[in-house]
Amino acid sequence: MTETELTLSSESKQFLTFVLANEEYAVDILRVQEIRGWMPVTRVPGAPGYMKGVLNLRGEIIPIIDLRERFGFETKAYNHTTVVVFVWIKSEERQRSMGLVVDAVADTYNIMNEAINPAPLMGEGPDPKFIEALATVEDKMVILLDIDYLLNADALACTQTGYLNE
Repeated sequence: MTETELTLSSESKQFLTFVLANEEYAVDILRVQEIRGWMPVTRVPGAPGYMKGVLNLRGEIIPIIDLRERFGFETKAYNHTTVVVFVWIKSEERQRSMGLVVDAVADTYNIMNEAINPAPLMGEGPDPKFIEALATVEDKMVILLDIDYLLNADALACTQTGYLNE
C-alpha cells in the first residue's frame, strides 16, 4: 500500500449508495457482497411483512428484506431498477448474508471523515437507531445506515442456527 493509499483509507471510507423513497442511503462498501436485480423468493409463513422471503444464493439460504417496508414507507411495485443488495451483517460474533430490496443503486463514494456527522434526533420515520450518521456528498445529504442494528433488531435477529427469531 502506498503512502497516499494509506492516508486516503485512514481519512475516508467508501460507501455504496442506493435510493429508497427518493432519498439516498449508504452502507460501507466492505459490507456489500453483491448486487442483483429483483428475483422471485420463497415466502416464509409467519415472517414480518417486510421480509419478502428467502432465496438460495450459491448454497446459502439468504433472508430478503424490503427496506421500504422495514422503514414503514409506502410500498412500490418492483420494476427494472429494483435491486437486491446482499450485505454481510454481524450478529453474536458471527457473520451472515442478508438481501436488501431497494429502489435502485445510486453510486459509490469515498466520504471523508470530516463530512460524516452524527445523526440528529428525529421524531417520525425510520427508527433513529438504524441511522449511523449523515454525510454531505456533492451538496446533498446521504444517510449512513447501521446495518448490524437494522438487520438484527426485533424479528430479524439471527440466532446461532441461522434462522430468524419470531
